[in-house]
Amino acid sequence: QVRLVESGGGLVQAGGSLRLSCVASKGIFGGVGMGWFRQAPGKEREISAAISWNGGSTYYAHSVRGRFTISRDNAKNTVYLQMDSLKPEETAVSYCAAAKNGAIAIGLPEYDDWGQGTQVTVSS
Repeated sequence: QVRLVESGGGLVQAGGSLRLSCVASKGIFGGVGMGWFRQAPGKEREISAAISWNGGSTYYAHSVRGRFTISRDNAKNTVYLQMDSLKPEETAVSYCAAAKNGAIAIGLPEYDDWGQGTQVTVSS
Protein backbone atom coordinates (compact mmCIF):
# COMPACT_ATOMS: atom_id res chain seq x y z
CA GLN A 1 0.00 0.00 0.00
CA VAL A 2 1.21 3.49 -0.86
CA ARG A 3 0.83 6.23 1.72
CA LEU A 4 0.04 9.61 0.17
CA VAL A 5 0.25 12.99 1.87
CA GLU A 6 -1.15 16.11 0.22
CA SER A 7 -0.23 19.71 0.98
CA GLY A 8 -0.65 23.15 -0.53
CA GLY A 9 -4.35 23.75 -0.01
CA GLY A 10 -5.65 26.95 1.52
CA LEU A 11 -7.76 30.04 1.03
CA VAL A 12 -7.41 32.03 -2.18
CA GLN A 13 -9.44 34.74 -3.88
CA ALA A 14 -11.26 34.08 -7.11
CA GLY A 15 -8.81 34.25 -10.00
CA GLY A 16 -5.92 33.22 -7.79
CA SER A 17 -3.64 30.20 -7.89
CA LEU A 18 -2.60 27.32 -5.67
CA ARG A 19 -0.08 24.54 -6.15
CA LEU A 20 -0.89 21.22 -4.55
CA SER A 21 1.76 18.61 -3.79
CA CYS A 22 1.40 14.94 -2.97
CA VAL A 23 4.30 12.90 -1.63
CA ALA A 24 4.18 9.10 -1.80
CA SER A 25 5.78 6.89 0.81
CA LYS A 26 6.99 4.06 -1.39
CA GLY A 27 9.31 3.64 -4.32
CA ILE A 28 6.68 2.08 -6.58
CA PHE A 29 5.38 5.60 -7.10
CA GLY A 30 7.42 5.74 -10.28
CA GLY A 31 5.55 2.78 -11.76
CA VAL A 32 1.95 3.88 -11.30
CA GLY A 33 -0.33 6.51 -12.72
CA MET A 34 -1.44 9.28 -10.39
CA GLY A 35 -4.53 11.42 -10.21
CA TRP A 36 -5.99 14.45 -8.49
CA PHE A 37 -9.65 14.41 -7.50
CA ARG A 38 -11.87 16.87 -5.71
CA GLN A 39 -15.05 16.63 -3.69
CA ALA A 40 -17.25 19.61 -2.97
CA PRO A 41 -19.71 19.58 -0.06
CA GLY A 42 -22.71 17.39 -0.87
CA LYS A 43 -21.25 16.25 -4.19
CA GLU A 44 -19.52 13.14 -5.46
CA ARG A 45 -15.77 12.90 -5.78
CA GLU A 46 -14.68 13.70 -9.33
CA ILE A 47 -11.44 13.66 -11.21
CA SER A 48 -9.56 16.87 -11.93
CA ALA A 49 -6.47 15.50 -13.68
CA ALA A 50 -4.42 12.34 -14.16
CA ILE A 51 -0.91 11.52 -15.30
CA SER A 52 0.76 8.33 -16.49
CA TRP A 53 3.72 6.73 -14.72
CA ASN A 54 6.35 8.63 -16.69
CA GLY A 55 4.43 11.85 -17.22
CA GLY A 56 4.12 11.16 -20.92
CA SER A 57 0.32 11.25 -20.92
CA THR A 58 -2.04 13.54 -19.07
CA TYR A 59 -5.80 13.92 -18.76
CA TYR A 60 -7.85 16.91 -17.61
CA ALA A 61 -11.51 17.19 -16.81
CA HIS A 62 -13.22 19.57 -19.20
CA SER A 63 -13.96 22.05 -16.42
CA VAL A 64 -10.27 22.56 -15.56
CA ARG A 65 -8.66 22.22 -18.97
CA GLY A 66 -6.40 25.16 -19.72
CA ARG A 67 -6.26 26.28 -16.07
CA PHE A 68 -4.83 23.28 -14.19
CA THR A 69 -1.54 21.50 -14.85
CA ILE A 70 -0.57 18.12 -13.45
CA SER A 71 3.08 17.06 -13.27
CA ARG A 72 5.27 14.62 -11.41
CA ASP A 73 8.83 14.20 -10.21
CA ASN A 74 9.53 10.49 -9.81
CA ALA A 75 12.89 11.16 -8.18
CA LYS A 76 11.01 12.92 -5.37
CA ASN A 77 8.00 10.57 -5.31
CA THR A 78 5.84 13.66 -5.77
CA VAL A 79 2.94 14.67 -7.98
CA TYR A 80 1.80 18.28 -8.34
CA LEU A 81 -1.32 20.11 -9.40
CA GLN A 82 -0.95 23.74 -10.41
CA MET A 83 -4.35 25.41 -10.24
CA ASP A 84 -4.78 28.82 -11.87
CA SER A 85 -7.78 31.11 -12.35
CA LEU A 86 -9.64 29.43 -9.52
CA LYS A 87 -13.38 29.94 -9.16
CA PRO A 88 -15.51 30.04 -5.98
CA GLU A 89 -17.46 26.99 -7.12
CA GLU A 90 -14.21 25.03 -7.04
CA THR A 91 -14.12 25.12 -3.26
CA ALA A 92 -13.59 21.46 -2.34
CA VAL A 93 -11.33 18.94 -0.68
CA SER A 94 -8.67 17.82 -3.15
CA TYR A 95 -7.28 14.29 -2.99
CA CYS A 96 -4.36 12.63 -4.73
CA ALA A 97 -4.54 8.95 -5.57
CA ALA A 98 -2.28 6.19 -6.88
CA ALA A 99 -3.59 4.03 -9.72
CA LYS A 100 -3.41 0.24 -10.02
CA ASN A 101 -1.02 0.43 -12.96
CA GLY A 102 1.12 2.86 -14.92
CA ALA A 103 -1.42 4.02 -17.49
CA ILE A 104 -3.73 7.01 -17.36
CA ALA A 105 -6.61 6.26 -14.98
CA ILE A 106 -9.81 8.31 -14.99
CA GLY A 107 -12.34 6.39 -12.91
CA LEU A 108 -12.32 6.09 -9.12
CA PRO A 109 -12.26 2.24 -9.20
CA GLU A 110 -8.95 2.42 -11.07
CA TYR A 111 -7.23 3.83 -8.00
CA ASP A 112 -5.91 1.82 -5.08
CA ASP A 113 -4.58 4.35 -2.61
CA TRP A 114 -5.80 7.76 -1.50
CA GLY A 115 -4.42 10.63 0.51
CA GLN A 116 -6.28 12.28 3.36
CA GLY A 117 -7.15 15.35 1.31
CA THR A 118 -6.35 19.05 1.47
CA GLN A 119 -8.96 21.81 1.62
CA VAL A 120 -9.10 24.33 -1.21
CA THR A 121 -11.32 27.34 -0.53
CA VAL A 122 -11.90 30.01 -3.17
CA SER A 123 -13.53 33.23 -1.98
CA SER A 124 -15.53 35.52 -4.25
